Amino acid sequence: MIIPELNIGGLTPRLPVVQGGMGVGVSMWRLASAVANSGGIGVISGVEPGFALPGYRRSKKEANREALAYNIKRARGASPIGIIGVNIMTALNDFEEMVQTAVRERIDIIFSGAGLPLKLPGLVKDSMTRIAPIVSSAKAAAVLCKHWDKKFNYLPDAIVVEGPRAGGHLGFTLEQLKNIAEYPLARLVKEVGLAVKPFEEKYRKNIPLIAGGGVFDGSDAASVLSAGASGFQMATRFVATYECDVHQRFKDQYINANRDDVVIIKSPVGLPGRAIRNAFLEDVEEGIKKPFKCLSNCLKTCNPGQSPYCIADALINAQQGNFQRGFAFAGDNVYRVDKMSSVKNIINEVMDEIRKA
Repeated sequence: MIIPELNIGGLTPRLPVVQGGMGVGVSMWRLASAVANSGGIGVISGVEPGFALPGYRRSKKEANREALAYNIKRARGASPIGIIGVNIMTALNDFEEMVQTAVRERIDIIFSGAGLPLKLPGLVKDSMTRIAPIVSSAKAAAVLCKHWDKKFNYLPDAIVVEGPRAGGHLGFTLEQLKNIAEYPLARLVKEVGLAVKPFEEKYRKNIPLIAGGGVFDGSDAASVLSAGASGFQMATRFVATYECDVHQRFKDQYINANRDDVVIIKSPVGLPGRAIRNAFLEDVEEGIKKPFKCLSNCLKTCNPGQSPYCIADALINAQQGNFQRGFAFAGDNVYRVDKMSSVKNIINEVMDEIRKA
């Protein structure tokens, strides 16, 4: 098939590949710069990036802003002409400060989900930073565009359409996730395209759609590109790479996962999530509470007093290879990961498969 050009407000990567942001500490400057150097858009996770800094336990928010700036600088140094983005969850209590930090560092694009980033255009005003909300339905896309149109006279530079097969926190109910076959990504892309069309016509501006959640190979990518997406987002596939920023034991979780190991959990932040089953999650499922001390109530939707564990701590432990005290989020296709590879080889393989589709 003919591969479309992905144009996000004048940013045109050589390939329409977007690496999904993965926290905590999964997609940092090394992975993001490797994807950017391979022709795609590399994305740094803005979730707890400061966990390894000495001052994290003392002043968490400041450490996170410092680490985000550091990662952007390092990614830019490693990929001076590549396109670098950052994923900042709307649910973060310091969402505005993290966005402002990214803008000061002249990040190319901010991706934002886990809620509707209604204030985002105002936070990037007078900058060159593009903004791309992450939605899971046509309704959410329409609500967001209507608000941005009315409040800021602005439309998204791109929209990520994320389906129910994604990893991590999901924008679907538990009931919907029991019937994911009813929400194929290609159909979601078409529905979102129809929902934003009136706004595109009003502004005479194209809003490129980037489809993610279950895109593993060239066949998956070709399906969503044929449905109207201008680009595709991959995350799970990039974890078992030499350039990924996590401990090798984290990567081995992906390589060794079977289909039955992929589970939907109820996260302490109030959202369902997709993860790889392990002893930690089995304890939680049995009602065993993991003691913790909340440092800053980092997510708006989290209630520390009722949480069985701290999800930030659990994901930090997993990033460092400690799975007795943590677990790994992963996409629905994680069982298809069976070996280590390089970012460049994966992207080349997927693009070859698309061309042959």
